[in-house]
Amino acid sequence: MYHLVKGLYEYATSKEEYSVLLLGLDNAGKTTLLEKIKSMYLPSAPAPPKVGSTIPTVGQNVSIIPLSNPSIYLKLWDIGGQSTLRTLWKSYYSSAHAIVFVIDSTDAPRIESEVVETLREVIENEETEGVPVLVLANKQDCEESLEIAELKEVVNPVVVQLGARDSRVLPVSALEGTGVMEAVEWLKTRVMWNKESRPPTMR
Repeated sequence: MYHLVKGLYEYATSKEEYSVLLLGLDNAGKTTLLEKIKSMYLPSAPAPPKVGSTIPTVGQNVSIIPLSNPSIYLKLWDIGGQSTLRTLWKSYYSSAHAIVFVIDSTDAPRIESEVVETLREVIENEETEGVPVLVLANKQDCEESLEIAELKEVVNPVVVQLGARDSRVLPVSALEGTGVMEAVEWLKTRVMWNKESRPPTMR
């Protein structure tokens, strides 16, 4: 009887957890984004790093963010974006409920070549089929950043031509926090809409 009651209690008090991959080339701002999200949703989190103070991620950074209305968890995986580390991304695809692809919107030459090709490789992988994709045009606080309309012209065809999926392109400044809450809300909505295809784990 005790085990039954304990099991029912744990089931009633557990919450859905969804894994979100933060991908993108090196220096796109993935770690800064993760630290900003933590500072906004975790009261005990330290202040996010100042500009230029983060170092390239080698391996991964993981944080669990509690959200409300409804009450769920997002498990955010910040994975290194150096070319030598991108082969590791594939090992995370099967457990991902959403993908955030972060772009340095001040780096026009790489966007039109390396960024587009890397995004294409992520979307073409059979294990990401049906997974919502949020493309974040980061560093919109910089004067030299491309306009969001220009970025959409480059990015949207990649997503659309590779099959229908839930996707969006949003402007953000991970450093200042502009657009970050909107991005998190979009993720929350999409992973829950897609949970029949990609069921959450219970925490």
